[in-house]
Amino acid sequence: MTHHEIRELWLNFFKAHQHQIIKSAPLIPQDDKSLLWINAGVAPLKKYFDGRETPLNPRLANIQKCLRTNDIEEVGKTARHHTFFEMMGNFSIGDYFKEEALKLAYELLFSKQYFNFPLNKIYITYHPSDTVCRELWLSLGIKEQHLIPQSDNYWEIGEGPAGPNTEIFYDRGESYDKRGLILIEKDLDNDRYVEIWNIVFSQFNAKAGLKRSEYQELPSKNIDTGAGLERFACLLQNTKTNFETDLFLPIIEKLSDIAQKPYQGEGSFKIIADHLKTLVMAISDGAVLSNEGRGYVLRRLLRRALKHGKALAIEGPFLTKLIAPVIEIMGAYYPNIISNQNFIFEIIAAEENKFLETLSLGEEMIEKLSKDKSFLSKEDAFLLYDTYGFPLELQEEYALEHQMMIDKEGFYLLLEEQKERSRKSRKATDSMQAQEKEYLAFKRQDQFVGYDIYRLTTTIIKVFPEGIVLAKTPFYATMGGQEHDIGTIAGKSVKAVIKLPHNQHLHLVEGDFKEGETVVAEIDLEHRKKIIKNHTATHILHQALIDIFGSHVKQQGSYVGSELLRFDFNHFKDISDQEILKVEALVKSYIDQGITLKVMETSYQEAIELGAKALFNEKYGEKVRVVVIGDYSLELCGGTHVTNTKEIGKFMISSITSIGSGIYRVEAFTGPNIKAEFKTRNDNLFKEEEMLKNKYLSLEKELKSYHLKVDKNYLSPQLQGSYQDRIELLNKITELKNLNKELTRLVEDKKEALLFKNMDDLIREQENNLIITENLADKSLRPLLVKIYQKLKKETLLLLNIQKDSATYLVMSTGQAREIIKKLNQVSGGSGGGNPNYAQGGTKNLALLEELIKEMKKQ
Repeated sequence: MTHHEIRELWLNFFKAHQHQIIKSAPLIPQDDKSLLWINAGVAPLKKYFDGRETPLNPRLANIQKCLRTNDIEEVGKTARHHTFFEMMGNFSIGDYFKEEALKLAYELLFSKQYFNFPLNKIYITYHPSDTVCRELWLSLGIKEQHLIPQSDNYWEIGEGPAGPNTEIFYDRGESYDKRGLILIEKDLDNDRYVEIWNIVFSQFNAKAGLKRSEYQELPSKNIDTGAGLERFACLLQNTKTNFETDLFLPIIEKLSDIAQKPYQGEGSFKIIADHLKTLVMAISDGAVLSNEGRGYVLRRLLRRALKHGKALAIEGPFLTKLIAPVIEIMGAYYPNIISNQNFIFEIIAAEENKFLETLSLGEEMIEKLSKDKSFLSKEDAFLLYDTYGFPLELQEEYALEHQMMIDKEGFYLLLEEQKERSRKSRKATDSMQAQEKEYLAFKRQDQFVGYDIYRLTTTIIKVFPEGIVLAKTPFYATMGGQEHDIGTIAGKSVKAVIKLPHNQHLHLVEGDFKEGETVVAEIDLEHRKKIIKNHTATHILHQALIDIFGSHVKQQGSYVGSELLRFDFNHFKDISDQEILKVEALVKSYIDQGITLKVMETSYQEAIELGAKALFNEKYGEKVRVVVIGDYSLELCGGTHVTNTKEIGKFMISSITSIGSGIYRVEAFTGPNIKAEFKTRNDNLFKEEEMLKNKYLSLEKELKSYHLKVDKNYLSPQLQGSYQDRIELLNKITELKNLNKELTRLVEDKKEALLFKNMDDLIREQENNLIITENLADKSLRPLLVKIYQKLKKETLLLLNIQKDSATYLVMSTGQAREIIKKLNQVSGGSGGGNPNYAQGGTKNLALLEELIKEMKKQ
């Protein structure tokens, strides 16, 4: 039975039993910040199980994409471990319970028209207290000796829904492990008894401090099940491991061609196939490779795959050649990997080429550092990680292969020290945290009316030490990247507005307020106008970035304030100035068109079907607000906006910088004062330009004093209110640096020429074999001393060059130069050295200058 047939059979069976078939959610959680990845079939459905939302149909079934890396070391070693897998599930939200759940499972597993598993190969575990489950299995035809009580069969995560579960195992026979049921009874890791289905009976409400026997039953009981598609395929296709099924074998066969080596069950083949599949599926869902969070998980997988490519003697990049078989296997069910295949290819290719260079250098370094050692120190491990980009997990694999130890604890201490050094100071939040329980207890709702009302009379419904909550408020709270409004309440200044746990607006305002008091609340309209211009411009910018760089561009963060807008996005290539200018021009063109914005409310599903952009990490309710800018931009957004794009006025991209691997940040301004804003935000560059310009003018003046003409004239940049201003400013700084370098050389050459021309004057002025000069260029000192030394033919000659805050001394002698410099260093508190014929030193302690001159005259 192919994986296609398994999928169809599962979904059609539950559809026939009145279940609603729901599509797989993306691997990146959409409204659950507690998860890095969707890691179980039930994860996207938690909102139904905890009662936040009610599904249209209480019976649900799905095949959910999942990603887990907690067992990454087991991939390739066992028959069944994967980082990406698909979990088939059926769920009941307050509908059917144990009896029907087990009947459905029995029918699907053992009926000839469905999976037709042999009953004598099945063993089932249950919780000892769950006698109902045991009796139901017996009544369905499971033999008593095939039912195993297990005290661990209980699903519970903190407080909330909990309950016993029953697990169904398939016995693959003694050839996989001669030990019998002890493997299940003692929960020993093995490839003989394969868990194919887990059914959880969510029937109790877990409470801290209570025994399980004391838990209260839930008024609405639920069913949550999970069955691994890969394991079903392995059993139904009768393969030794999951990797020989049609879910993996095409990838492995292609890899075998690349490696020019037949597949014989080697772990490296399995690891590469697994990790590459995970990369393709995650990138197609919008994940990016980076140095933290989920991005680092993907980077680690890619690096492990490349490392195992070397184990198969594959030289150079090869992972992109395996993308096609992944698409061939998975594309029918996940069409987004087909539409994103070019992007997936480019991301993996860029990362692969970059890391192969790192890998080669890292392996070379680790070989040097570990030569003739059985232990890699924390300093060496950190050097490999920090300087050469060689990850600790690859160091560990190398150490394992070469029977070495690594000081991991020491490494993490050094890593933490580095983080501490770079960690930015954070504002104290103790007072806010102390109020958290009070905030949570406050559930009375307020109403935001500030989309079109800016001043109103309202009532205070709650007073906290930090601020107040109003019955109705025109103040927008900091949310979704948009900065809060400012203004006044009862004439008192509102410093900030934040959202409380139950979505109310807390106005941070000082004053003696009372609950029930009537007050006038008014926002600062000019401040709001600045924010709405930046917010609407951000939406247009988002779409412009997609148009210029590609559909893979996803928002990675944003800030919309009154002074500027900031937008973070993913892109896997370097960005040129010309591309940024194109983005800026595109944004300006849509602003100038004078498009009237439309705002509509609809269901989340309908908004997505219309093509609205939504953020994975944002939580959306059943009804969502959609901001529409003509036929150009459609985005889910609760923020405030202009009514027509013409209101934005001018727009300028101030800068674009890389803030992480594959993540860029755009900063931009809107409104009439963009030139002034640009100067403020780029103050450091303007100061550098001013400093360099002053140096240029000084050098120009000095050259003119020598009657030398300056061929090139410098003109300061003229601001136009475009990203071109930044390009021009950076170009001008480079131009000034080059000009100053050239003029400095001309000045020094002229000084040197004059110096040698006036050498006879220096000779006449020498006293006791000492020549004293002032403010000569360092590069002129030795040639000058050599010429005079050769002309005078003295045994010893010294030169002292005095500058504003230092002095340099040189000695030429027939055998005594080094000894003389040592004496001069002692007198001046300076340092230096050389050889018996020539030596040089220097000091910054000019208070000892007279003593130094006396000592030099003695030589």
